Amino acid sequence: MNNVAPIGNRETVAESLAGRSDDEKSWLSLMMENPAMDDVLLDGLHLHLEQASAARFLNSIKLQAAGEWLGTSAPARLQIRLMEAARSSQHPAYGAFRDGLAKSGGLERAFPKSAV
Repeated sequence: MNNVAPIGNRETVAESLAGRSDDEKSWLSLMMENPAMDDVLLDGLHLHLEQASAARFLNSIKLQAAGEWLGTSAPARLQIRLMEAARSSQHPAYGAFRDGLAKSGGLERAFPKSAV
């Protein structure tokens, strides 16, 4: 019963984040529903950001859109880990992703400010 095959790997997640078609978005949403897949999702996100930072052309608009979509779609348990991934480098690719993530307001929704 513990021999359940994972539904993806980090390369598949990175490709899905780069493409972000409707099918890929629904697959990523399904993946985010399963807490057991969090590490694979974050490994794929790191790979996607590393590939974007190594590319000859930086598509910051696409990275910002990916950050905004992930921030809006990801459950509360992932919000801090997504922001940690976005802050793990000073490269402009990570900055564009971080801007989109902040714009989504996911972290504020997951952890609202206290009234104190």
